[in-house]
Amino acid sequence: MQFLVTMRIFKHYKHLPDAYRNGSIAIGNFDGLHLGHCEVIRRAGVFAHQRGVPWGVLTFEPHPRTIFNKTQTPFRLSSTRMKEQGIKKMGVEFLVVVNFDKEFSKVTGQQFVEEILVQSFEASYVVSGDDFAFGHKRSGDINFLHTMGKLHGFGTVGIKHVLDKDSKIISSTRIRDFIKEGNVKAAKSLLGRCHEIEGEVIKGDQRGRTIGFPTANIKLEDSIIPARGVYAVKVGISNGIGTIWHNGIANFGIRPTFNGDTLLLEVHIFDYTGNLYSKNIRVALIDYIRPERTFNEISDLILQIKKDCIKAKSVLVREIT
Repeated sequence: MQFLVTMRIFKHYKHLPDAYRNGSIAIGNFDGLHLGHCEVIRRAGVFAHQRGVPWGVLTFEPHPRTIFNKTQTPFRLSSTRMKEQGIKKMGVEFLVVVNFDKEFSKVTGQQFVEEILVQSFEASYVVSGDDFAFGHKRSGDINFLHTMGKLHGFGTVGIKHVLDKDSKIISSTRIRDFIKEGNVKAAKSLLGRCHEIEGEVIKGDQRGRTIGFPTANIKLEDSIIPARGVYAVKVGISNGIGTIWHNGIANFGIRPTFNGDTLLLEVHIFDYTGNLYSKNIRVALIDYIRPERTFNEISDLILQIKKDCIKAKSVLVREIT
C-alpha cells in the first residue's frame, strides 16, 4: 500500500528535531529497495504504529562499496533519489541519509550505537536484516546490536532473509545477476517492480532521427550495466507534478552497425515529440527482446527496428505502470 505523506529527509544524524526522536528505525543500505528491504522497513513501521512513535529509516550514501573499491564496475540498482522516493511511498515519516566517507568508515560499532542510535535518535526500536554489519571493519553485527539494545533500553529485531516463490533468498546480488543476464522479469519478481534506470538525456550523434527512430540518449553514471540488447520499456517523464509514463523501446550497447565503441542507453518513445535534452527521465525495463546485433545494411537495421517495435508494443499493452 502507498501513502501520501510528507517525509522529512535529513542529511545528517546529529541534532534531529524532538518530533523524530524515540522512533522505530530501520537500518540498511537498501540499494534497489527490493522485497527483502521493504520487509525490514515495513516491520519498523509496524512497531512504530503499535507504540505511537515516529517511523524512520537510516541509510548511507554513497554505498560503502564505492568508498573501498573505486575501480569496480557500476553496480547500483537505484539512485539516491529513486531510493528516497521508494521509501517515501511506503509511508515512512523521516529518512536520515548519512554521508558514508573514509572518516565515517572509522566509526566503531560501539560508537555507531551510542552516538547515533542512542544519543542522536534516542531510538526505541531498531530493525535490520539479520546479516546487517556496521562499524569499522564491520565490527558490529545483529548479536552485538541485541546486546547493546538491552544495555541502552531499545528493542531490536533482525529480519531473516525473505524468500521468493522458489524458496531462494531475495538479495541485491541475485537481482544484479538477473539484470546482467537480461532477465528483467526475474529481477522484477524480487524487486516487486520493474528495474529502472534514471539518468540525464544527453546529446548523441542524432543518427536515430535520420532513420525514422529518434532516440533519447541516457547518461548511465553508476547504474548497473544490463545485458546488451533491445528492451521493451516504459519511460517516465516528470510534468512538474508527477511522472507521466510512455511506452517505448530501448537499445543498450555500443551500436556496432555504426562502429560505436561507447556503451549507451538509447530510448525511442512511441508517438512522442517533446524536447528531452538535459532532463532526467526514468526508464523501466519491462522485457528483453533480443541481443545487440551488427547489420551489414542500414535498411536491414531499419527493418529489424520495426519488428522490434511491433514486439515491444505487444508486450507493453499488457503492462500496467
